Amino acid sequence: MIFVGSQGNGVDKVLDFMKITLINLSDCSKKILFLTACLLIASCSHDPARVTVTDLRSPPKVTSGQHVVQRGETLYSIAWLYSRDFRELARKNSIRSPYTIYPGQKINLSIRRSVVAAPSVTPVRQPKKTVAKSSAPVKKYTAKSSAPKSTASGSSGWQWPANGKIISAYSLKMPVNKGIDIGGKLGEPVKAAASGEVVYAGSDLSGYGRLIILKHNSSYLSAYAHNRDLLVNEGDSVKAGQKIAEIGSTGTTEPKLHFEIRRDGKPVDPMGYLPGR
Repeated sequence: MIFVGSQGNGVDKVLDFMKITLINLSDCSKKILFLTACLLIASCSHDPARVTVTDLRSPPKVTSGQHVVQRGETLYSIAWLYSRDFRELARKNSIRSPYTIYPGQKINLSIRRSVVAAPSVTPVRQPKKTVAKSSAPVKKYTAKSSAPKSTASGSSGWQWPANGKIISAYSLKMPVNKGIDIGGKLGEPVKAAASGEVVYAGSDLSGYGRLIILKHNSSYLSAYAHNRDLLVNEGDSVKAGQKIAEIGSTGTTEPKLHFEIRRDGKPVDPMGYLPGR
């Protein structure tokens, strides 16, 4: 039996053992020992500390290829996975409301951008027109620099989905976090941040655990991840503040709620929408 200690290089120790042992073995035993050593070297060369772990919750936006629908997926969850607008995917694939899809169906993810040159037009000189002067003042309208921020639930705004403290803020820099993480204890309530419809409830998105996605209107969606129990089903209508799940640790290492808001398929900082505490 061969023991490889925790100190030093495991590959070197296997090779040293072979040098000592091969002297007193038959040809058949040497072959067996050689094959065993090869397997040990392969296992020793795999250093878990050097493996790069990708945050499956934050994949880059995919603009080409196709997705084969798996059982349990919805058009909303697929759009969420690839950071795309569900309406865009629906138009691209000729899927009409209520956006029903089927296992095995292929969803085209490609985006074609074609630039059409404007036709050349020979300018035509028009005769000058005489404009009568008016004594009435002319009002000049200046476009506003920014429109007021719209919310998913109209004038009522958004509500906090959980009562815990923020343990991880929104960030598009490494490490990427497309929402906020709210700490909590197992079983504490998860509430709808705004009124809407449940368009996904399941655990098919890697890195999210048990997940709920709510559609608030044609532009806004919100997501609630790592839940222990899901208390609503796809197609249910929920009100702002309604308990929809319980805080859990599915898809993560600690009890918490991962909360996201997306506008037209793009993640936005939830802190720009949630009220102050």
